[in-house]
Amino acid sequence: MSKLTNYFRETSDEMRYKVTWPSLEELQKSAGLVLLGSLIFAVVVGVMDVIFKEGLEAFYNSFI
Repeated sequence: MSKLTNYFRETSDEMRYKVTWPSLEELQKSAGLVLLGSLIFAVVVGVMDVIFKEGLEAFYNSFI
């Protein structure tokens, strides 16, 4: 049981004193970049979906 207690104590100390936490400004910039990247990725996937849908519909309709 002492190993488990020691583990949690060391983990807590490391999170408080050894980890370098980003500032609020850095977090906001990072969040903005993630949001922008996600939106760009969603648009690209959406465009690809429309292109494939139209292409497959044209292909299937060519056999009718």
